Amino acid sequence: MTEDEQDRAEILENYRAQLEAMVAGDTEELGELLTEDFSLTHMTGYFQPKQEWLAQMRAGQFVYHAAREKDVSVHLSGDTARLMGRIITDATVYGARAKWPLQLSMDFIRVDGEWLASRSEATTW
Repeated sequence: MTEDEQDRAEILENYRAQLEAMVAGDTEELGELLTEDFSLTHMTGYFQPKQEWLAQMRAGQFVYHAAREKDVSVHLSGDTARLMGRIITDATVYGARAKWPLQLSMDFIRVDGEWLASRSEATTW
């Protein structure tokens, strides 16, 4: 396996672990997959820092029931990468449950040899 293939595999592993942690409600595991200054821009345009998002998950304001991967691609550039993923998310947000087709644009950076997500932007597709 080439270094690029290894990097892509590690980024995909992180991404899929994020989806699993979201569905499991495991904010501790999820937090470890993200940089400290990670931010999520929701499909509504709301910009949310990592700690606020995780706190709202712990409080039950964001409950992810399923996140089904449809397709994903990774573009590498040295110690940074951009992942584009399409998922179908079944979630209860502020008490309202729905399924959304989300496209995630995620930036990853290598931190001490480990790939972590530094930013995510969700839009619908």
